[in-house]
Amino acid sequence: MGKKLKITVLKKELYKGFVDEYVVDKSVTACEMFEVGQVFLLDSVDKPDGFCPWAWADLHREFTAVFYGASFPWISQKNTIISCCTDGIRPVVFKIECVGEKTELAPESLERMR
Repeated sequence: MGKKLKITVLKKELYKGFVDEYVVDKSVTACEMFEVGQVFLLDSVDKPDGFCPWAWADLHREFTAVFYGASFPWISQKNTIISCCTDGIRPVVFKIECVGEKTELAPESLERMR
């Protein structure tokens, strides 16, 4: 198996207090683009069909870093990060990991990404 980017939907939130205070349409729900447990398995860092374009733009930096071998000192698993889209009312949390063949980045490369 070659290197793959695995993106798993861990959680969907809806901040009802923010909806009540700030959103015009009070019937808004948690993000309908994703389902908890949904997995995207990619051979590249190109957006797959069905992936929210807003979330893709928000997380492209993380997708690229992990795909090319980045690990993060605050995450216990190598080549993995937990991140979310920037929707402040109804964010979606993702586990982003590189599976298969991995390429380790030199520590100085990680420093440049901070």
